[in-house]
Amino acid sequence: MRTRTERDSLGELEIPVDAYWGVHTARAVENFPISRRTIGIYPELVRAFAQIKQAAARANADLGELDDERAGYIDRACQDIIDGNLHDQFVVGVIQGGAGTSSNMNANEVIANRALELAGRDKGDYSYIHPIDHVNRAQSTNDTYPSAVKLAIAQGLRKHIAELQLLQYSFHKKSREFRDVLKIGRTQLQDAVPMTLGQEFHGFSSTLGEDIERMQQHLPLLFELNLGATAIGTGITAHPDYAPAVMQHLREITGESGLSTARDLIEATSDTGVFMSTSSVLRRNAMKISKICNDLRLLSSGPQAGLGEIRLPARQAGSSIMPGKVNPVIPEAVTQVAYIIAGSDVTVAMASEGGQLQLNAFEPVMAHVILQNLTWLRRSIRTLRINCVDGITADRERLAEMVGSSVGVVTALSPAIGYQNAADVAKAALRGEGTVRELVVQRGLLTAGQVEELLNPASLSNQGPETQSMPKLTPELIAAIESDLDVADAHEHF
Repeated sequence: MRTRTERDSLGELEIPVDAYWGVHTARAVENFPISRRTIGIYPELVRAFAQIKQAAARANADLGELDDERAGYIDRACQDIIDGNLHDQFVVGVIQGGAGTSSNMNANEVIANRALELAGRDKGDYSYIHPIDHVNRAQSTNDTYPSAVKLAIAQGLRKHIAELQLLQYSFHKKSREFRDVLKIGRTQLQDAVPMTLGQEFHGFSSTLGEDIERMQQHLPLLFELNLGATAIGTGITAHPDYAPAVMQHLREITGESGLSTARDLIEATSDTGVFMSTSSVLRRNAMKISKICNDLRLLSSGPQAGLGEIRLPARQAGSSIMPGKVNPVIPEAVTQVAYIIAGSDVTVAMASEGGQLQLNAFEPVMAHVILQNLTWLRRSIRTLRINCVDGITADRERLAEMVGSSVGVVTALSPAIGYQNAADVAKAALRGEGTVRELVVQRGLLTAGQVEELLNPASLSNQGPETQSMPKLTPELIAAIESDLDVADAHEHF
């Protein structure tokens, strides 16, 4: 293999001649062969690094800290990465020591060597464009890394919200489809009072809507960055006007007008509270989705000896020994993702608490688990929507039979006949002496006409106007539905 020689403060290393990364990245690859997963698996993070380096080059050029020629080559190299190129060159592991220094150096070296290539020079010719002196000018890992992670998480959260909106839309459509299907509600797994299956699915839609609102409210917290803080927040090595200049350029590059410089850069460099709150928002969403999945499994249990109120789409054979068995594999998979997210939330909390003095060395593990959780949860709710929810059907005959024989309907009669009479009727019905309707008339508590009026479906389920309108879909979401694309792909397309 042809190589080039690169040097750092520890000595020389041979680097593959075609590699865009350099000696600092090579040492990190050797030191951290742990996860065997590289930062390149998170395109939002790679893109965010390039956007920050591009903004820095432009700011330094404006301030006379970097000549226009070098700044121009660095700018173009960053744009290549923003456009999706060279992501395979981001090869350091997601788990790494050094508070993200390896990730920052990987970005600096790839950008420097691509810039050298654009300038018609050989990779490794750092006398002209240097990864640290030029690409990393006025920066430190301690301000670029957390800023890149925040931008990446914000992009991932937006994509997750979009998928969540599609799932909410699917549940809302089912709520309309099942609007007239009466059933018995349950509390503590015991028969309760009547409702409609549509109301149950409307509840699923509403709870997702609440989480969408919370996540949208959380996004601005990720837009407060510590760029310009450099090492610990004092701004050492940066031009006095660098912080506002780099932020203005970053707003233009990303299109995020809400980006701002933290008020206290020393605090912002050491604090990782936003990562804890992001993880908490994700955990809340994952737990609520898992609860919905568990409800779907219960409602579809059987098909003969369970509740059997709804039927989930059959996706695959469920047993290697029991012929014909079909399991609720999609909800089960989603719930397992939720468990992973719950555990990861503990990881983020411990890593955040583990920070010391002016820096938290454990931001890489926070970045990894949050970005992974965003990706996995987004993919899991996509398969839940496409491979499960959209194909759910109701067993209307079974539900009607269960409502007809249920003693739970007696609750609707208790205001007219009194609680004690209602309790006596319920006990008699459970002993098999007759249905609630029959017993109430036989005992002279109500006429048959009065019973029918009180036990009609609309009265039993107390159906009123819908409290939630059909979610509005953006062009990206419509494209995802029509083409069966992952929402992330639809966003890239638009």
